[in-house]
Amino acid sequence: MLFTHARTEAALTLRNGEQVLLTLLIPLALLIGLDLVHVVKLPEPRVDNLVPRVFALAVMSTAFTGQAIALGFDRRYGVLKRLAATALPRWLLVAGRVVGCLAVVAIQLVVLGVVGALLGWAPSAAGLVWTVVLVVLGTLTFGALGVLLGGALKAEVVLALANVVWLVLLLAGGVVLTTDTLPSGMADVVRLLPSAALTQALTDVLAHHAAPALSTVVTLVGWGALAGLAATRTTRLT
Repeated sequence: MLFTHARTEAALTLRNGEQVLLTLLIPLALLIGLDLVHVVKLPEPRVDNLVPRVFALAVMSTAFTGQAIALGFDRRYGVLKRLAATALPRWLLVAGRVVGCLAVVAIQLVVLGVVGALLGWAPSAAGLVWTVVLVVLGTLTFGALGVLLGGALKAEVVLALANVVWLVLLLAGGVVLTTDTLPSGMADVVRLLPSAALTQALTDVLAHHAAPALSTVVTLVGWGALAGLAATRTTRLT
């Protein structure tokens, strides 16, 4: 039951052209474009510092924006209400979405990783192991934030707000622009965001070949725990 539900969730996501654009084509375009065009100042080799950023963007796009929008419209059309009336237990409804989301993220990262390798990216084995751990943690954290947003507001509001938040985090949330390039006061705030924490943690393990800073892991866990707790109180089936 879990496998079937997760496979269905992943297939629905991959069949949606807008979702594919958001979750795969935009990160792919940023990876190639920013490697070839030096618009953003990054240490050399550029691809080593770009791959962690597009990985973080891919996780954020799928787990937060994609999940929030899908959940909002599933509530609007009564999908969750009908699924809740089937033999699927509530925990499996949640687990199926999580596993389906992780499957989509895995596909994204494989594609992005292959393109990165063609551009000269050569990660270490330890860095890849850390990446798996951080991606799972990041997916759970942003997934909880997506459920918090998509489970409480109207679908149209979720659609607009999720895309606005995604764009703000992309441009000013520590993904494209490093926190070192931001004004000191703003940088201190941005470092507390889950987008900056995931980006920095992935950069530590993939570009700097070091363990992720404890502060980044704590930030991700904190956001995920708070969002998950709030989502359990605010999420509605319709």
